[in-house]
Amino acid sequence: MAQSPLRELLARQVARFVDRQGDWDAFADARVDGYRRAQHRFIGSGASGKTDASVIPAQHFTLSVMFVPPGQGNAPHTHEVEEVFFILRGKVRVFFEDGQGERVETVLGEWDCVSAPANVIHGFENVGLEPAYLQVLLGKAQPDLMTYVDERLQSQRAAHLSAPR
Repeated sequence: MAQSPLRELLARQVARFVDRQGDWDAFADARVDGYRRAQHRFIGSGASGKTDASVIPAQHFTLSVMFVPPGQGNAPHTHEVEEVFFILRGKVRVFFEDGQGERVETVLGEWDCVSAPANVIHGFENVGLEPAYLQVLLGKAQPDLMTYVDERLQSQRAAHLSAPR
């Protein structure tokens, strides 16, 4: 007996955490101590630029869960769209920068959220003693790759995506 179209749709639109593989090499900066984290993709590929057949296809946004060990985070960067960090577990310091030397930051805890507007330099660091989990959303189905403030990381971005795993 054939499955109903509705059941097939539901099967395509479910992504379970137990089926996600943490990608410790999702971003060029993730190879640098201080920026190590694992991306668990759920909807779309996000700003990593990687394809993943196990994700729910994105229509209007991407969603992933980031696992961040204590003392780790990500490099200052921008996107052409809004990026949201929702803290599921842990203590995370988030920051915005203006590119002229001004930096503002705050510490978020579980169930806190920050939205980084498009083209604003931003990032985060796990300042807790335990691993942190962040839900990360980007406001476009296929966002451009992140743009790093650090020119060395920016120059490594393309090589990172083409390197063998």
